[in-house]
Amino acid sequence: MSVELAVVSDTHVPSRAAEIPEWVETRIRAADHVVHAGDFDSAAAYDRVVELAGGADNLTAVVGNIDPRTFDLPVTATLSVEDVQFVVTHGSGSREGYHERVAATVQEEGGENAVGISGHTHEPADEYVAGVRLLNPGSATGADPASETTMYTIVVDGADLTVTLHRE
Repeated sequence: MSVELAVVSDTHVPSRAAEIPEWVETRIRAADHVVHAGDFDSAAAYDRVVELAGGADNLTAVVGNIDPRTFDLPVTATLSVEDVQFVVTHGSGSREGYHERVAATVQEEGGENAVGISGHTHEPADEYVAGVRLLNPGSATGADPASETTMYTIVVDGADLTVTLHRE
C-alpha cells in the first residue's frame, strides 16, 4: 500500500505572504502525511499547517532560520515511510556549499540510502549530491526570492518514490 506525502517549506506567513494558497492547502489535506522543511515564520502559520495535516502526529517539521526561537521543533528530523528513510532539515547559510552541507547532514542522520528534504533556498530541486538524493520543495507561498509557488507530493510504494513538483 502506498503512502502520499505533501512536502512544503518556506511558507513565511505573515512576513512575506498573507496565507498559504488554497491549492497548496488542498494537497496538504489530501496527503497521508505532511513534511514542512522550516520557515513557517509564525506560530499561527505552524498551527495552520498542523490543522491542515489533521494533527501534529501527521506532520514532520523542522525549525528554519526565520522561525521564532520559541518553536519546539528540531533542527533535523527523520521519517521512515515504507522502505524509505527521509531526513528533513531546513538548511542554512549561504548558497555556496549549501547542497553539500545538506547532503552531509542527510548521510550523518539517515545513512547513505536516506533521502534528504530541505528548504531555505526557495528554489525547487530534485538532485543527487555526493550520492544523496536531495529534494527541496521551494516556497509553498511563493515567498521572495521565489519566482513561483511550489511544493512536492511524494508517493512512497515500498522503496519506490514518485516525486511530483506542483507549481503555480
